[in-house]
Amino acid sequence: MKAEELKTKSQDELNKLLDDLSKQLLNLRFQRSQGQLENTAKLRTNRRDIARIKTALGQLQNGSAPAAKSAKAAKAPKAKKAAKKAA
Repeated sequence: MKAEELKTKSQDELNKLLDDLSKQLLNLRFQRSQGQLENTAKLRTNRRDIARIKTALGQLQNGSAPAAKSAKAAKAPKAKKAAKKAA
């Protein structure tokens, strides 16, 4: 699942997807503990998908966009460079 796909979904869809993935992760953990899980990489991808969904939900709730954060980050180093040049 890619972050671009998540940006097009509504908050209700993201919450439903988060619930489904959380249940799936629980089942994968049980399978691993019983030795029935063949592909352990599923755990990692599932955890990362959950993190992507939580990030997308947080951005929806705060109304922040990733582009706005990168613009702020780009301004901070310039201020540091100016302070170093002045010193």
